[in-house]
Amino acid sequence: MARISGITIPAEKQIWVALTYVYGIGPKSSQDILTRAKVEPTERVKNLTDGEVARIQEVINTDYTVEGELQRIVSGNIKRLKDIKAYRGLRHSANLPSKGQRTKTNARTRRGRKTTVGGTAKKVASKT
Repeated sequence: MARISGITIPAEKQIWVALTYVYGIGPKSSQDILTRAKVEPTERVKNLTDGEVARIQEVINTDYTVEGELQRIVSGNIKRLKDIKAYRGLRHSANLPSKGQRTKTNARTRRGRKTTVGGTAKKVASKT
């Protein structure tokens, strides 16, 4: 099992896929990292040598912001927007989409499960 940037990446996957398990590295970044580290992208993680893992880790450390540091930066940016009461910050505070999507329908990922407002159903007449 290889550990890169504090994350244990899956041993059975190809290295270009396994690198995407690290927060802040996507498919394109993964390919770029492997090119600079001179590692074959289709190589399985379990077959990597310690030298190859070290080269990959060195490229990530020098050129990329990943994991905890990146999450701190992103949350700091959102906090700044909230503090200055920017429109996007208010949308983040209200748990609503912040980039202009419609909310009359959809937006369930941000707004959560639908809650039906009570008292709208017609009452059934009962015999007395």
